[in-house]
Amino acid sequence: MMKRKATNLLRMLCTVLLCHLMASPLLANGDEYVIKNGERTLYGVLSKPPYQGKRQGIVILAHGFAGTHHFGYRYFDALNALGYQAYAFDFPYGSPFSTLEKNTMNMSVLDQQADLEAVVEHFRKQEQVDPKKIVVLGESQGGLVAALTAASIGKKISKLVLVYPAFCIPYHWRAKYPNLSDIQDTTRLWRVPMGRRYFEEIHSMDAFESAKKYKKPVLIVHGDADNVVPLADSERVVKMYKNARLHVIPDAGHGFNDEQFAKMVGWLNEFLSE
Repeated sequence: MMKRKATNLLRMLCTVLLCHLMASPLLANGDEYVIKNGERTLYGVLSKPPYQGKRQGIVILAHGFAGTHHFGYRYFDALNALGYQAYAFDFPYGSPFSTLEKNTMNMSVLDQQADLEAVVEHFRKQEQVDPKKIVVLGESQGGLVAALTAASIGKKISKLVLVYPAFCIPYHWRAKYPNLSDIQDTTRLWRVPMGRRYFEEIHSMDAFESAKKYKKPVLIVHGDADNVVPLADSERVVKMYKNARLHVIPDAGHGFNDEQFAKMVGWLNEFLSE
C-alpha cells in the first residue's frame, strides 16, 4: 500500500508541475544569463529593477521536478518592484523541456544542490548585487533543493523561501525502493525517465534533520488541499527551523491560481521588506 501511495503521489507531482510549466508565460522582463558550474551549463533569465547607484538584493528561483526557468517569470515583477533582481534558471537534466540539457536520466538532487550553490556564489561576486541580501526561493522539488542548499551554505543566504517544499521525496521513494538493490536502472515518472543515481542519493537522506542547520529567516507557503506534497511536512519542518513562519492558503493545491499566488506574493513582500 505504501509503495502504491508513493508512486501515485509522485506521478501527481509530475503531472501538476508539467501543467504548471505549460501554463507559464513564454516571455519575461529579463535577459538571458548563463552560468557555468564545471562541465554543466545553467541557462537562465535575469530580471533587474532600474539601477539606482547602489547594490541590489537578488532572489534566486529554483524550479521543481520537470520544471524549467519559465516558472520564475511569475515572480519577476513583484520582486523588481521591491528593488530585488530575480534569476530563474534551468537545472541541467532537470526536465525534458530544459533549454539546454534535457537528458533526465542524469537528474540528481545533489547535482541540483551543487548548481544552486554555484549560482549563489556567482551572484555574491557581482558588483551590482548586495551579498548580504541573497535570497533563495524554491518550489516543490526546488524547495527541497533550496533547503539542502541553505543547510550547506547558510551563511551566504540571507533568507529562504519554500513554496510547498517536497521534503517528502526521499521518504516516498524509500517506500517504493526499500533497499538499494530494489532500484531499477530506469524509473519513469509520468514518462520522464530517471536513472539509478537519483534514487541512490536520496535513499538515506533526512531532509528534515538537515533543515536544523539553517538559522536565518524562513518563509514557508503551502496549500491545505495539496494532495501531492503533504501540508503535514511543512507543519513539521517549520518547527525545526530556528526562525520560520508557515502560511497556509485555504483550498490551494500543488500550484496556485492567480488569487492564491497574489496572496503568497503579499506574504513574500512582507518577508523581504523586514
